[in-house]
Amino acid sequence: MNDETTHAAEQTVWQPRVNPWIIGVVVALAAFMEVLDTSIANVALPHMAGDLGASNNESTWVLTSYLVANAIILPASGWLVSVFGRKRLFMICIAFFTISSFLCGISSSLGFLLLARILQGAFGGGLQPMAQAVLADSFPVEKRGLAFSLYGVTAVCAPAIGPTLGGWITDSFSWRWIFFINIPVGIMTLVLVYMLLEDPPYLKELKRGLASFDAIGFSLLVLGVGALQILLDKGQEDDWFGSLFITTLVVVSAVSFVSLVVWEWHHREPIVDVRLFRNFSFAIGNVMFLMLGISLMASTVLIPQFLQTLMGYTAQQAGMVLTSGALVTLLSIPVIGKLTTLIQARYLIAFGWITMAASLFIS
Repeated sequence: MNDETTHAAEQTVWQPRVNPWIIGVVVALAAFMEVLDTSIANVALPHMAGDLGASNNESTWVLTSYLVANAIILPASGWLVSVFGRKRLFMICIAFFTISSFLCGISSSLGFLLLARILQGAFGGGLQPMAQAVLADSFPVEKRGLAFSLYGVTAVCAPAIGPTLGGWITDSFSWRWIFFINIPVGIMTLVLVYMLLEDPPYLKELKRGLASFDAIGFSLLVLGVGALQILLDKGQEDDWFGSLFITTLVVVSAVSFVSLVVWEWHHREPIVDVRLFRNFSFAIGNVMFLMLGISLMASTVLIPQFLQTLMGYTAQQAGMVLTSGALVTLLSIPVIGKLTTLIQARYLIAFGWITMAASLFIS
């Protein structure tokens, strides 16, 4: 019996001791907390700038620093799980995400806030992929579609709910409380993960040592993702290719990503297994999620700032503009999850993209 057959057999036999829906709620709560922090600070940027003595342009680094650290760690989370174990890494990420949230809340300068946001993004980066992996291992194949609809609530609704919640907190209390609210949620989630989560048997056989760390691959990943994130965030402000700084970032990002693919393709223990993209379904799924992320994140970041700076909206009013879309999404996700047990997911995805394209054309 080969390794793949053994893995498949263990997946069929192994079941968590706790009801998988309870586990699903716990890991979804952790992912929700992390995804929420990608957007909850959007509407509070003008308040942060005024309080910390920074300009509006400088305050956008609060978002950029978080997303850069998040994007670097996220693809490396698989390797980290193989070193530390999924449960242990999950707890480490939740614990330090909570601590860094506290540091964000007590920041007295923009520099300190950016450092805390980098730590928050780095430790939050592993929560999303680990939450999905836990759901995949905890539920049988026929129920995974419905289980992932639970995760969909965090992935899609949290960025839309974030500005509304952040606006209300900022107007009613202080921008610092958008970070302090993570502390009780983080502590509760950490306790629940310790009590309920367990690693399946196959993960215990995948243990690697720190000696297997792919330093070159990780360095290329940091350079590529970091340069790409900064150039996309600051390109419009600096006139894109009219700026030597942005042009340099484009070259660094392109060279780093090409080198990363070549290096990881031939590396025995890559930190990012790019060979997975030979699977057509996997590659198309990633492209679809990339397009979703672009449309979702762009709207939730730009619309609140546009409404506050040009239309005179308060932080809470700017957040409320996105509420209707979040509510519709929240209602539709369980329905889609149920439909995946009856209709192939690719047909549902195709229908969704056709509908979205049609609505954009009509509008």
